[in-house]
Amino acid sequence: MRSIVLLMTALAVIGLAVWAYRENYRTQNMIGQTAQVQREIGAARERLSVLRAEWAYLNRPDRLRDLAELNFDSLQLLPLRPDQFGKVDQVTYPPLESDLEIDGIVDVSSAESYP
Repeated sequence: MRSIVLLMTALAVIGLAVWAYRENYRTQNMIGQTAQVQREIGAARERLSVLRAEWAYLNRPDRLRDLAELNFDSLQLLPLRPDQFGKVDQVTYPPLESDLEIDGIVDVSSAESYP
């Protein structure tokens, strides 16, 4: 009886050692993958900051103004003037559905047609 208990204990210890060994390597693998993903994220952030800097450089107002002047014949872009902007009270918003519907009947006479 004592030898069966010792054998079962030895098998349990061996089984736990194999399990711990596999878990250790699995954990090391996950740590390596996490480090790789972190490096990729850092590289992507660096590329994004470079792209943002390039975008800001290319969208400088003086550069765009010069390009518009150089390509006026093909683009025919004109500078913006203050009178080209509208006011908020000039915007016509579509009516709310609650304004159109009375007792389940839709009142189409008050609805404006929008293209």
